[in-house]
Amino acid sequence: MSDQDSQATPAAPGKRRAILLLITGSLLAILLAVFAWWFFAGQWRTSTDDAYVGGNIVAVMPMTGGTVIAIHGDTTQAVIEGQLLVQLDDSDARLQLDLAEAALATAVREVRGLYATSHGNLPLLAQRHADLARTQAELSSIDATLAQAESEYKRRVALAQQHFVSPENVQIAQTARDAARAQHAAATSAVNASSAAIAQAVDQASASSALVDHTSLENHPDVRSAAVRVREAALALARTRVLAPVSGQVAKRAVQIGERVMPGAALMAIVPLDKVWLDANFKETELRNVRIGQPVKLTSDFYGDSVVFHGRVLGLAPGTGAAFALLPAQNATGNWVKIVQRLPVRIALDAHELQSNPLRIGLSMDAAIDIHDRSGAALTTLPEPAPIAATMVYAQDIKAADARVAQIIAENLERR
Repeated sequence: MSDQDSQATPAAPGKRRAILLLITGSLLAILLAVFAWWFFAGQWRTSTDDAYVGGNIVAVMPMTGGTVIAIHGDTTQAVIEGQLLVQLDDSDARLQLDLAEAALATAVREVRGLYATSHGNLPLLAQRHADLARTQAELSSIDATLAQAESEYKRRVALAQQHFVSPENVQIAQTARDAARAQHAAATSAVNASSAAIAQAVDQASASSALVDHTSLENHPDVRSAAVRVREAALALARTRVLAPVSGQVAKRAVQIGERVMPGAALMAIVPLDKVWLDANFKETELRNVRIGQPVKLTSDFYGDSVVFHGRVLGLAPGTGAAFALLPAQNATGNWVKIVQRLPVRIALDAHELQSNPLRIGLSMDAAIDIHDRSGAALTTLPEPAPIAATMVYAQDIKAADARVAQIIAENLERR
């Protein structure tokens, strides 16, 4: 053995010791780094990759039946609220509307006649009272004439008994008395007839007033009933135009030209991609410190880790997926194995980030909740005052029908 070999042999244990120290130091550094990460970040976050984008899938359905004659929206196309999507044949609806409008015009004119009759009964009743007063005055005058004729007749009868006047004078007085009695009977009949005419006029006035009393022409029951039929026909015509209830992207178009559709049939769907959310399924052991309002960082496989979305916790589902399954798991045997359940957590996404990087329903994402702030509530306790979703598309139909009713009534009112 040479001197050089004898000098290198003792150095081998020192080299191994240095390697072991290096490995030990590296492991300690790694453990320290892991502990530091857990202490400063890891214990304050909970994450899952079992998260999927959710959203509203708004079904487009007709409110009336008909034959499809035009389609204005197809899958992947963008539409805005109120845009025409499907046109149904409206020939029958137009005929029904014309018939209802004619009936409303007739009802307005008939009610105008009722008002005219009711108002015309007042002068007639006044005329009947005037006739009664005149006949009563004539009866009073005839009463005086009859009293005078009766007195003259009695006087002449007394004179004839004393032979101061001739029988011819008595006959003349009797004739005058009988004529006065006949006039009195006629005047009495005239008074009775005038009274009867007044009673008849009062009854007619009451009957006419009962048809229009305490109402106006626009609110008369006949006019309102006809107006309802116009509104129904106008709505049926308007509903032959199937409009987009919300803005979004068209999906699942199933309707075809010439197809006969029925009310409630699904023609297509609209997905508002600016109002999507995330349903993240966390293990039940990971949700102890999750609270409403906590911030969330999210990444999607669609864009990769370079695009980070930010959201906040909206709430935790009131039950696990198994609890709401059609056939919930019920294990009554002895071969039971405990399985950690997952609970859906609803996460709201930032609208500006969605506008820059739109997501699609069903995409998978990774979600990490920052649980530093635990002051929020674990459950929502107050109802949301505003509606979750709303549309004013269908309200326009009834407004147009009301405007058409008002126009028909105005066109058939009396011109002054």
